[in-house]
Amino acid sequence: MKTLQLNSPLVSVDWLNSNQNASNLIVLDATINKVISSRSHRIPKARFFDIKLKFSDTSAPFPSTLPSQEQFQAEAQNLGINQDSVIVVYDDKGIYSSARAWWLFRVFGFDNVAVLDGGLPEWKAQGYGVENYYAETYSKGNIRVNYNSELMVNFEGVNLFSTQPNTLILDARSESRFKCLVDEPRAGLRRGTIPNSKNLPFTTLFNGNTLKPINDISIIFNKLVGDNKTLVFSCGSGITACILALAATLCNYKNLIVYDGSWTEYGSLTD
Repeated sequence: MKTLQLNSPLVSVDWLNSNQNASNLIVLDATINKVISSRSHRIPKARFFDIKLKFSDTSAPFPSTLPSQEQFQAEAQNLGINQDSVIVVYDDKGIYSSARAWWLFRVFGFDNVAVLDGGLPEWKAQGYGVENYYAETYSKGNIRVNYNSELMVNFEGVNLFSTQPNTLILDARSESRFKCLVDEPRAGLRRGTIPNSKNLPFTTLFNGNTLKPINDISIIFNKLVGDNKTLVFSCGSGITACILALAATLCNYKNLIVYDGSWTEYGSLTD
C-alpha cells in the first residue's frame, strides 16, 4: 500500500479519490457545530475534527480560541494521527472551517496537511460516494506538536501590528459588516473595524464551492497588499480569517499571521 507526501496545502476531490487507500492518509471532517449521528454523511473513513469542543479552549471568553499545545496534541492523538500521517481536511460548506483546522495544524508545527478544495459539496458534485457515520475508536497516534507563536497574534499584538509600517491587516468579513452597515451576528457585539485594516471578503475568493484559480486570487491580493511584507488576517471569530491565510499561502506570500480573537475580541475590548 502506497504512502503519501503532500506538495500543496490544497488538494482536489479527484486527488483524494485516487489516494483514498494510502496507508498514511487520514481524512478529517472539520464541519463546525456538526451533530454526529448515524444519519450524518461523511467522506468514507473520515474522522470528526471537533473544532468547537475538542480543538478550542472552551474556558476562554471568546469562541474558537486557540487550544493549548497539550490539548491539541492529546486530541490529535485521540484521532489516531501519527507523525507520518498525511491529513486532508474538509467541511460541509466547501471551504469554511476546514481552513481553520488546516491553520491549527500549521500553528502546532505539523505541515503535512491540506484542505480539500470544495469540501463535501464538491465531493458529492463529482459523483463520489459518501457513507454514514458510525461509532469508532482509533489506536492512539504518536503525533508530537510544537506551538509556533509567530503564526497567531492576540489583542495586544494586533494593536501593535495596526501601527507598524509594511504590515497589512486584512478582514475577511463581508463588506457590509466591515463598513458597519449591518449588525454583527454575535449578540451584543458592536459594529466596527480594526484601525488601518482593509477588507477582503473571503467569499470573493471562490467560484462556487472551490477556490478561484491561483492567478485570479493573486490579482485580488496584489491590488490590496502592495509593498507590505507582513499580512495579518482577521474576521468575526478567527474561522474565515484562515481562508485568507490559505489563499495567501497558495499565492506564496510569507509572514502570514491570524488574529485569533478577531473582531469578536477586538470589538469587545475596545469602545
